[in-house]
Amino acid sequence: MTSNSQPSAPTADTPLRRFLHDFFASRIAALGSLVLLLLVLVALFAPLISPQNPYDLMALDVMDSRLEPGKPSSDGKHIFLLGTDEQGRDMLSAIFYGLRISLIVGFSSTVIALFIGLGLGLLAGYKGGRVEVLIMRVADIQLSFPSILIALILLALTGQGVSKIILALVLVQWAYYARTARSAALVERRKEYIEAAVGLGLSPARIIWRHLLPNCLPPLIVIAALQVASAISLEATLSFLGLGLPVTEPSLGLLIANGFQYLLSGKYWISFFPGLALLLTVVSINLVADHLRDVLNPRLQTQ
Repeated sequence: MTSNSQPSAPTADTPLRRFLHDFFASRIAALGSLVLLLLVLVALFAPLISPQNPYDLMALDVMDSRLEPGKPSSDGKHIFLLGTDEQGRDMLSAIFYGLRISLIVGFSSTVIALFIGLGLGLLAGYKGGRVEVLIMRVADIQLSFPSILIALILLALTGQGVSKIILALVLVQWAYYARTARSAALVERRKEYIEAAVGLGLSPARIIWRHLLPNCLPPLIVIAALQVASAISLEATLSFLGLGLPVTEPSLGLLIANGFQYLLSGKYWISFFPGLALLLTVVSINLVADHLRDVLNPRLQTQ
């Protein structure tokens, strides 16, 4: 007797499906991704979910200044779950808004620096000669100085503001991508498929875009993921020193700085909770980036 059942069609195993399967196979990576996704959603919907607009002067009351976590407001309308700062701002709302600015600065500066560094690095690796020497010498000179020193000088010259600190972080980061892209391009440049493309008369722009870029991008993605956390930390440091963002656009770093002077008086929550939010953000990004490195380059996986 023959069976009428037909074998089921195999499920399409696309590169994206394989990548997602390998990535979320790690519990640590899945946890880091979940925490990071939650933080991003909180930042995106901060105006909708925040109990208070912490930067609306009409919503603040000096009678609510430096209230402990769990204390009700002076009018009894709501409870400050994480307490208030010296201006009577709800710390939970301030963290939501501060997280939003920190993530905007971190992701924006990293993406812009990635495009600039990637383009210059691929150009240097493919063209060689004077173009390579010029780009690499500029990158070497910049990398010889501490990142925070360069950012401090730039912000001292340009002043405070979100756009200005993003520009400073872009100028700090681009050299990392340029060196990595140039090294990867030099390796790929000697391979047969590039020589074949040159022999067919393809333009340099097409060779760089269609052939070099896809093969040089994976290591840069990993570096970019790590640099997001680095940019957020650097921005927090600059804001803590008073050279990052103005008080009208506070990030997590500036919130920590605002409460630092009250630590010795026992008002720990003003700095502690923004610091905890910053720690969770940086750690979750690093967990995702670390596993992303293992997925994109299995040879680096720890045994």
